[in-house]
This record gives sequence, C-alpha cells and structure tokens, in this order.
Amino acid sequence: MGIRLSILDQTPLMPEETPSQAFRHTVELARLAEQLGYYRFWVSEHHDSVRVAGTSPEVLISYLLAKTERLRIGSGGVMLQHYSPYKVAENFNVLASLAPGRVDLGVGRAPGGLPRSTRALQQGVTEAASLSEKLTELQHYVTNRVPDDHPFAGIIAGPVAEQPAEIYVLGTSAASAEIAAASGLPYVYALFINNCEQTAQEAFKTYLERFQPKHGRNPQPILALSVIVADTEKEAQELARDCTLVKIKLAGGRTLTVATIEQAEEYGRQSNEEYTIETQQAQIIKGTKESVRTQLLELQRVYGIQECIVVSNHLKNAEQRMRSYTLLKEAFAEEEAAAWKQTAAERS
Repeated sequence: MGIRLSILDQTPLMPEETPSQAFRHTVELARLAEQLGYYRFWVSEHHDSVRVAGTSPEVLISYLLAKTERLRIGSGGVMLQHYSPYKVAENFNVLASLAPGRVDLGVGRAPGGLPRSTRALQQGVTEAASLSEKLTELQHYVTNRVPDDHPFAGIIAGPVAEQPAEIYVLGTSAASAEIAAASGLPYVYALFINNCEQTAQEAFKTYLERFQPKHGRNPQPILALSVIVADTEKEAQELARDCTLVKIKLAGGRTLTVATIEQAEEYGRQSNEEYTIETQQAQIIKGTKESVRTQLLELQRVYGIQECIVVSNHLKNAEQRMRSYTLLKEAFAEEEAAAWKQTAAERS
C-alpha cells in the first residue's frame, strides 16, 4: 500500500531574507504542493524567534486557502496551552466555512517559544487547564456539540461550519499518543523533533492499543519527519551535512528541542533552572528518489503508518526545498498512479 504524502512548512527566515519574502516562498510552495498532488499542507506556530516567520497559523492558513483550490491546509500546530479553546474553535470555524472540507486543526502542547513568550501569551492566566481538558473543550466547540451539563451549555462557536475542521493531536511521546487515543483523534508523531525510534514505536503502540473509537473514526497514525531528496546521493549528503538537533535538558525534568545552541542557552537563562545542552546529528531521510522511497516504505512497515508529513526546514533556500519536494513526489508517482487506477476500476 502506498504512502500519502503531505508537507509541514515552518516559513524559515533565511539570512538576508525579509519576512515578506519568506511568506512568499511558503505561498509558492503551497501552490506547488497542490500542483504536484500532495494531500495536505500545514504551517507551524513559533514565537520570539528570528529563525521562522510563522507566529499565527490561523492568519496564514486563511491566506493559503485563498491562494489554492483543492489542497487541505492546516496548523502543525496551534499551541493550545496558550489559548481559549472557544476562541480557537471560532477561528477555525470561520476558516472551515470559507473553505469547506479543506481545513485541518493540528494541536500541540509544546511552548512554541522561549519562556518569556509563554509568559506573554499566558499573561493573566492563573491556572491553565491540561491539554486533555482543553482538547475536550475544543472538540465540543468545533463541532458545536456542547453537553447539556456543561457550564456554557447552549453556547455557539460561530459560525457553525457545515464541515468542521478536522482535529489532529501532535506530539513526541507516549503521553501525547495516549491523549490522542483517549480523544479518538488522529495522532502525528514528530520524529523531526524527537528522533528516538524507540520512543516513536512506543508512542504509536500506545496510540493503537488505547484508541477509543468516537464518531465512527478509526485510528490514524501519521509520521512527521525531515526529508531531503536530491539528484545524487552525494548531493543529498552534502545538503544534510550541517543539520543538527539541539536539545536543552532542564533540571525540572523537561527536554526541549530548539534551533540553535544560542537559543538553548537563552532558554536556560529565562527558565531560571539548571540545564544541560546536547547536540546531535539530525535524523533526516536523505538520498535520491529511489533510496528515499525505499527508506520511507521501511518506516511505513516499522511504524504502521499510511501518511508522512514531510519537513525540509534544514535546506538553505526555497529553491532547494521546492526541488526536494518535487523529487519526492516523483519517487511515488508510478505507485500513486497505479493506486488511482485501481480505485477508479473498483468504482466503475
């Protein structure tokens, strides 16, 4: 069985590039993704960063919906811990009403920035609800199925969308997988953030074993990972050569992945905790069309997934990113054509 291919774009800010130019590249990439036949295109949420421009996925999603015609557009993801589930639902109900059947609402619980940005986003909040609690609230509001015994029974998160946004849970651990399973929602494991294969296997195992079917849904495990495709193996190796993961481990027990050592040091200073920093080579699926296809099919076998959401933030410019995504789609073109032919034959 083939793999469904999707894209997560973080609107990276390259040296000497303006935010306007970075967003223009994201729009160009979304339109290319639609032309090539990618299934969905997600944008991320980061705060207090000079490395990425995407701080408000809801705003960017609306613009991308207007610039495309068929492609599913969504968040990868909204950092729900910072926000009112009711307001998030209203935002995405507007989007789903503007583009019925094309909107995804990916939700994460990472801070999405430094401690000071978290404090700024949560200013005035004395006791934040857990992600599980907020996720339950979000589902009530997005579908406008608020229980009669709810404190806000009768409330409407307008507009009432004919086809509400599809909600996805994003994570990097078995704990997030358990939240997705208990909620009966699709689960996306971010291997490009936590590249521990054992943790990934544990997360997917937890998700599948504890999934609670709701509203007729089946489990939907998805893998998000970094991929670089080039014309030669040597070129792919060179493009990935300087790609590293920087992790900061705080004395309180949390481990976070950040973009640079400088950002890790700043995070440590702002957290007011003791910390250590660890760097490691980023785990990137890289190579030619043929070798990358083989690697992705092996990951499909290992993790039991049917969809990959691909990230190419490590590439140095927009042209390299677009070339890599073009080659990746070509790698699966024949298989996808055969699948479409089989589907058409079954329907006739």
